[in-house]
Order: sequence, then structure tokens, then C-alpha cells
Amino acid sequence: MRLRDFTPARVDLGRAGHSLPTGALLDFQLAHAQARDAVHLGLDVRLLAAELQQQDIPFVSLASAAPDRTTYLHRPDLGRKLNADSRVRLSGLASDYEAAFVIADGLSALAVHRHAVPLLAQVLSRLDWPIAPVAIVEQGRVAIGDEIGEVLGVSLVVVLIGERPGLSSPDSLGVYLTWKPRIGRTDAERNCISNIRAEGLSYAAAAQKLLFLMNESRRLKLSGVGLREDARALGS
Repeated sequence: MRLRDFTPARVDLGRAGHSLPTGALLDFQLAHAQARDAVHLGLDVRLLAAELQQQDIPFVSLASAAPDRTTYLHRPDLGRKLNADSRVRLSGLASDYEAAFVIADGLSALAVHRHAVPLLAQVLSRLDWPIAPVAIVEQGRVAIGDEIGEVLGVSLVVVLIGERPGLSSPDSLGVYLTWKPRIGRTDAERNCISNIRAEGLSYAAAAQKLLFLMNESRRLKLSGVGLREDARALGS
């Protein structure tokens, strides 16, 4: 049985002497280049803003303390906090919001451009919570959502972010949910939905999972290892 009929993983590649066939080697080199390009690709904030406007979704543009992509890749800590101007701009938006959504480039702006707005549109169309304007963050990592949620005073923050590219998935989107966000939260206090892309988890399935986790998080007033996904509730 050909395993390649059932998985995109690099199996059953064949061989040419002691090496790979030329086609398999070239495919590997292409995938490696695509992964590198995804990591270094900058976020097109204007394009993302236009897509949100088309969906009538309010937004605010922010930036982390990392001034450029090179610094961002070398200094993960700077990607976890807002720069001074962004924090001031965000402070002016604080209101009686219950939840906030953040779109951050992470390690694949390609994933964000392909999947963030379509997924967000599906979730917001089924959500009746008071939602803050969506925060678009350049050079942002997952934990920057903690500061954003703390400044806005929301009960829940959801971060849509480009995941670290793999050799078969340069455009995978991840979603991280944190109850009572504040600076210093750990990954154990978050829930993650991963591999959102055409070849992975669909928008519909990801939206269903996220809505379930959001409602359960609000009901139980927690997130992370204490918040379990109920497959029966998801219709699995």
C-alpha cells in the first residue's frame, strides 16, 4: 500500500543509488524555501485592514516593541509586549468589552493573510458578546494578547497567529485563548487550536471548536489545562 496516498508526509520517496531521486530532492528544497520565506515575510497591515473593513469588523493597528523583522526573530521577548505608542492608543479604547481578538503575524504572515479574516468572520457571525475592535499587531507573539487584554480590561482574549512553518505547512494558523489575560500568563493557562489551513483543520471546524472553548471558558471562568474540549458537544 502506498502510504503517500494517505499523508502529505515525506514517505516512500524512492532512491537513486544512495541518495534521493532528483524530483524528491527538489520538492524538499522548494518546501524549505517556502518555510523560510514565510518566516521572513512581513505583515501587510493595509491589506488586512481592507479585508476587515469589507466584513464591517472594527479594528485598531498596533505594533510590538520589536522595531523590525530581524529584531523580532532574534528577540522573542520584544514580540510579547506593545511599544509605547500602541499601548497609549489601545488605552483610549478601553470600555465594557467582554472579549478581544488579536491578529498577529507570528512566524507566518502568510498564514494570517490566507486564513485569519475568513475564520474571524465565521466566529463573529455566531457570537453575541461585546467585542473590542480587532487588534492587528505587527511583529507580535502569542503573549502580546495578555497585555492587550489587560489594557482593554476584557475577560477573554483570542489570538490568531501564524504558526512556525513546517516543511509541508508554511501557512498554518493557530488560535490561542486565554481567560482573564494579564502580563505574565503562561502557556499552561491557554488553549490552542492548531493547523488551520486548507490541508488541515477547516474554518468551520475551527470556528466550532473556538466557540465551544470561549463559552466554556466564560462558564467555568478559566482556560488552559483546566478547560477540556468535549468531543460530544462538538458533534464528533
